[in-house]
Amino acid sequence: MAKPVIAIVGRPNVGKSTIFNRIVGERISIVEDIPGVTRDRIYSSADWLNHDFNLIDTGGIDIGDEPFLDQIRAQAEIAIDEADVIIFITNGREGVTAADEEVAKILYRAKKPVVLAVNKIDNPEMREQIYDFYSLGFGEPMPISGSHGLGLGDLLDEAANHFPKGNGQEYDDDVIKFSLIGRPNVGKSSLVNAMLGEDRVIVSNIAGTTRDAIDSQVTVNGEKYVIIDTAGMRKKGKVYESTEKYSVLRALRAIERSDVVLVVIDGEEGIIEQDKKIAGYAHEAGRAVIIVVNKWDAVEKDEKTMKTFEQNIREHFLFLDYAPIVFLSAKTKKRIHTLIPMINVASQNHTLRVETSVLNDVVMDAVAMNPTPTDKGKRLKIYYTTQVAVGPPTFVVFVNDPELMHFSYERFLQNRIRDAFGFEGTPIRIFARERK
Repeated sequence: MAKPVIAIVGRPNVGKSTIFNRIVGERISIVEDIPGVTRDRIYSSADWLNHDFNLIDTGGIDIGDEPFLDQIRAQAEIAIDEADVIIFITNGREGVTAADEEVAKILYRAKKPVVLAVNKIDNPEMREQIYDFYSLGFGEPMPISGSHGLGLGDLLDEAANHFPKGNGQEYDDDVIKFSLIGRPNVGKSSLVNAMLGEDRVIVSNIAGTTRDAIDSQVTVNGEKYVIIDTAGMRKKGKVYESTEKYSVLRALRAIERSDVVLVVIDGEEGIIEQDKKIAGYAHEAGRAVIIVVNKWDAVEKDEKTMKTFEQNIREHFLFLDYAPIVFLSAKTKKRIHTLIPMINVASQNHTLRVETSVLNDVVMDAVAMNPTPTDKGKRLKIYYTTQVAVGPPTFVVFVNDPELMHFSYERFLQNRIRDAFGFEGTPIRIFARERK
């Protein structure tokens, strides 16, 4: 089930990004330890009480050199398209402005819940300043202070009241759900049609012709699958047509609903930064991943071309070292038949459970091969290891002091576990916990 999406909307300099960082707990600014993961600052997962949701900071969407009001309009329109609930941020110190009224006009057409927040109300004496904001027509304004964290709990309570019930299509547990993600015009829809054997999805060489994620159910050799074709769309005629970040927002919802994610790359054009951003979200979400190089028929090749391209992928996608790579052509359907067996393997590994005794034998052998590190004369001691979850496979290592578990040693243990059990196509996670 896809998580609800909240979008933070408002004119510039009302504190949208400060509130965004407050809600996500500053995690968006943390540098990822795994080399090669590129963080996109406009979208993050968050939680409040019993609610998990995704949060969009429209202030982080760069519209380029467009005029001021066009930028505001573009950011608001993206939020309208993507969000289940919109938080409209205003500045209590400056009162209602013409730009606020411009945003309000756009949000009237949204037909989605809008929660109005008046920011920079830093103390109770300032609360009278919120009454002018009733004129915007979104009910009772909620006083908050992003810089001090005041009122954000009440704001999230109100937003959560508008979350959709039963959001997302549900399928039986034996159905393997996989999505195709990638920037516009890499051939995702063509690949879906090639796999289905029919033109179910509109295909065009104009970037962004797919409007929404489209589910297609298919049975292959008695196995049931759901193909989720993500829309990397940038609407024709809209101001934000120029921003590639829009395709990331589309991809994320499909990633959440998937067991396996196919990261589609344009073999003719090669790898660009946006490919890494989109793939990084699939890795972060803990989904099984397969890297698909499409349009391979259009690439001039010799006996070294494929090997060189694969090395290039490994260098750019260091965090996806577990993901298999397939070179194919949706147009000619060459190597299309290799995808389903690869998806099966990745899905099985994503839900693979390892017997505890066998797992501990592997870990203890690894420790004997490469003794645990020391810090200031204190050595890390590993007592035992257990698997606590699947999807992705997650392991807890009980130790004397988790601070002694250096990142490099954690990676070493991951590699030894992979050597023993495979886990091709799926990330695995290891957490160190102190033995009580």
